[in-house]
Order: sequence, then structure tokens, then C-alpha cells
Amino acid sequence: MVIQPKFRNNIFMNAHPVGCAVEVRRQIDYVRSKGTLAGGPKKVLVVGSSTGYGLASRIVAAFGCGAETFGVAFEKEGSDKRPGTAGWYNTIAFEREAKGAGLACGSLNADAFSNEVKAETARRLKESSGKVDLVVYSLASPVRTDPVSGEMYKSVLKPIGKPYSARSVDMMTGQIKDFSVESASQVEIDQTVKVMGGEDWQLWIKALQEEDLLAPGVMTVAFSYLGPQMTYAIYREGTIGRAKEHLERTAGLLTERLAPLGGRAYVSVNKALVTRSSAVIPVVPLYISLLFKVMKEKGLHEGCIEQMRRLFAERLYSGEPAAIDAEGRIRIDDLELREDVQQEVARRWAQVRTDNFERLGDVEGYRTDFMNIHGFGVDGVDYDADVEP
Repeated sequence: MVIQPKFRNNIFMNAHPVGCAVEVRRQIDYVRSKGTLAGGPKKVLVVGSSTGYGLASRIVAAFGCGAETFGVAFEKEGSDKRPGTAGWYNTIAFEREAKGAGLACGSLNADAFSNEVKAETARRLKESSGKVDLVVYSLASPVRTDPVSGEMYKSVLKPIGKPYSARSVDMMTGQIKDFSVESASQVEIDQTVKVMGGEDWQLWIKALQEEDLLAPGVMTVAFSYLGPQMTYAIYREGTIGRAKEHLERTAGLLTERLAPLGGRAYVSVNKALVTRSSAVIPVVPLYISLLFKVMKEKGLHEGCIEQMRRLFAERLYSGEPAAIDAEGRIRIDDLELREDVQQEVARRWAQVRTDNFERLGDVEGYRTDFMNIHGFGVDGVDYDADVEP
């Protein structure tokens, strides 16, 4: 079939298999161009491995460190009638490239929140030699079913305490408009923490430890975001922020659990990027477009793959203990939050309107990234050609 992009309310409804494959190869080529990381991991589990930071970290582990990787993700397979999700095609492309390079890898397409998937992952990991020395937790989902009670929790993106009003943008039209979001109830806050906090991360480490699958000195890392003051009300001080705080506290508990192995758990606070999740957070697309323009002008811009290569090379596997902030977090949002960057973004934020948005913000760059993560708008791909979905 010929696959053209379909999107609604800043959400893509389809993906292009060839475009996704080209994007995966682009990330692989970048990592290869940086050379091999000495002292990197040998056997890596990535939970949430099909897109964004999870996919990028898997690529760095495999093609930058020569590691065996196993990925868990829950994606929709393509059929004769409709395309699959981007993550489905990314996983196929990664495995094809990794096996072609002689790198051991395996994947499981299933609900990572379930006990059964944890058990099956452990079984599969035992089939190969060696224990896991790095666990990357990069799961992003709007819902989670409790593996014991069977109760389904749903996350929400809302402020806490009072309604929130601000400006945002429809990135497909470039229209800047005001919006309002009602404050969250306590039930909504609690459920968001259940879905996006650290509980499932803990369950993964517990399951692996009980199966004696963790190597001495094992590290585990999950991802968070802090961002600037202008997005705090909807993000860091909202329901998602509560979940991220729980995730960050969980790192301390896991470090205690891993102490007998000489292991350590980290939360890496990363830069704002265009992802399937960030595209639907009010305020954030407008902020990101201004941020990208400023960081590109200053030669500081990074995407997912550049961030993960820097995380591995300069923090996790630099040969020195990872640099952390006062709360124990790794900070690779350091370039985003640099004072000169944030001052210029704030200046543009105060001025931006629909009629000057393309001058002040990186509209084209944002749209290109948004298209690329679904396999569209990728250079060298013939979008009028028939493809196998």
C-alpha cells in the first residue's frame, strides 16, 4: 500500500516502515561515527525499547558498546489493511541491523507491566550467557493494569491545586492560542503516579534479582524531565511531576536494594525533545520550538541519540563515578537549562505570536522531528511507492 501521514490533534495515526528503518539507521550511523565506548555494558535490558530514549539507549548499548540487548515494548503490528506503529517498525529495523552486525539481540512485544512478561523476559535472558549489567527503564504509557489486583490505572496531564491557563500552539497549523486545564483530583494524581512513577521499575529489578540475573556492579537508569519555570505548572508541579518525583525517590530505594551487588540506580534528567508524548502536552510544543531555535543558533542542540550517547560516554561509563546533583540525579539537561539559553527563550516567549512564530521558533525543525519519529518526511524515502505494511 501507499502510506501517507494521518494525524489528528497532534497525534499520528500511522507510521511508515521504510522511513522508520532509515531513521533507525541514521541513529546507528551516528553512534558508529563516535567510536566504541571502552568499559561499556555487555548485556542490557531495555524496558520500553521501541521509541525515543529507550530505542536510542538500546542503539548506543549495541552499536557503541557491542552489548547484547533485549528489548521489551508493546506495539501494534502492521497488517494488510493498515500500518503498524512506529515502534513496531523501529524494533524490526533495529533487530535487522544488529543481527547483520553480528550483535546478539532479542525482543518481546507485550505488556511490560505484567508479571507474566517479567517472567518470560527472565526466561529468555537465561537462554544466553552472562547476567544483565545495565537495565534501562524507559516505559511511557497512558494506562497500567496492576499485575496483582487487575485494576487499571489511567494517567492524566493536569495541574494540581488550581486550574491552569497559558498559551500553546498547534504545530501543524502554527496557530498560537490560549487554553485552560482543570486541576486534578486526588484520585487522578494517585493514578498518574501508579502509571508513571517508580513502582513498576522496582518490580522489574526485584524480578531480575530474584532470578539471579543481575551482574555485580549492575546499573539501572530511568528517565525524567525538569524543564524551565514556564512549564512547571503543567508539568513538574502537575500530575506528571508527582509521578516523576516518585520515580526519582525510587532510585534511592533501588540503590539500597542493589548495594549487595555493588550496583546503583540512577534517574537521568534529560533535555526537552519532540516525542509522541511531548507533542500532546500543552505549552510544551511552543516551548520546545523556541528552545530548538535558540539551541541551534548556539550550536548546542541534541536529539535523543546524541543525548543517550553523551549519557553513556560522559556519565555512566566515563571511568569515573557519575556526576549527580544534590538530589542524586544525573543531569544531561545541562545545556537546555544553561542561563544564556533560558534567558533568550524567555525573551522570545514574551514576544511570540502567531504572526512571528516562524521567525522566533524552529517551526520547521519541530515539524520535521515530529514527522520523522513516525517515519515520514525522511530524506531519500519515496512516499508514493507501494510498501509492505
